[in-house]
Amino acid sequence: MKDFAYFNGRLTGLDDMMIPMNDRAVYFGDGVYEVVYVRNGRFFALEDHLDRFFSSLRLLEIRPPMEREVLNGLLGELIGKLDRGMEDTYLYFHCTRGTAPRSHAFPDASVPPNLLIYAHAFPNMLNKEFRLITAEDRRFGYCNIKSLNLIPNVLATQRAVERGADECAFVRGNSVMECSHSGLSILAKGSIVTTPLSEWILPSITRKHLLKVGRGLGIPVEERPYTVDELMGADEVIVTASLTLLSRVHEIDRQPVGGKDLALFRKIDDAYMEWFHAETKV
Repeated sequence: MKDFAYFNGRLTGLDDMMIPMNDRAVYFGDGVYEVVYVRNGRFFALEDHLDRFFSSLRLLEIRPPMEREVLNGLLGELIGKLDRGMEDTYLYFHCTRGTAPRSHAFPDASVPPNLLIYAHAFPNMLNKEFRLITAEDRRFGYCNIKSLNLIPNVLATQRAVERGADECAFVRGNSVMECSHSGLSILAKGSIVTTPLSEWILPSITRKHLLKVGRGLGIPVEERPYTVDELMGADEVIVTASLTLLSRVHEIDRQPVGGKDLALFRKIDDAYMEWFHAETKV
């Protein structure tokens, strides 16, 4: 198979899958999701994604569609159906509260959750350098849940595209949060600086990995608020995301940034890529 879609036990090609009109994702975005990088048929950091998936379900009070071990096995079984030779694969899965007539309140407990999974090839975007814009963060206060409610993120990303950029950095007042669909950290005076986890940012898995790699290399890590001025004046700015891993930023709001500590960035990136290749080699 070149791609697939799975919905509650039904498996089709991606373009042939249909979901119920009354799936609560349609009306309310009432669900959570994950995206996993698969290379050479091997998952990168799947356990971290499953940790966040089940945490997001718990925070939204959605019953898991199956036990974690069963889902892990299902994902492996489905990826095994893809054609060999697909080097870089985008694996998406989400779970919604189920199918029921439209009502803001939760459906009856007898309504089972819905599980959607799909996968397809995507172009390798590793080592891409980013342009950013900044925008006021207008999201609601559950940013730590990887839910399907992404309209502010969609609008921010569109504004970035319209300005020839790749991502939008959200700020609250003068404090930097994260990007519209990525994490955001800086290198400053030899340290990795990143906004602390809270309800205002997603617990990014690649952010978690960045800090782990940095600490393993003996690089100081500061989890603290930092300002827009610090962002613009940082030695390096790093976008973190599951499909691009660590990406260096060279422009924000059409002003050049970073380029002051390429050696440290490359040291971190080399260590991260060594880990990535070790987990995904055939």
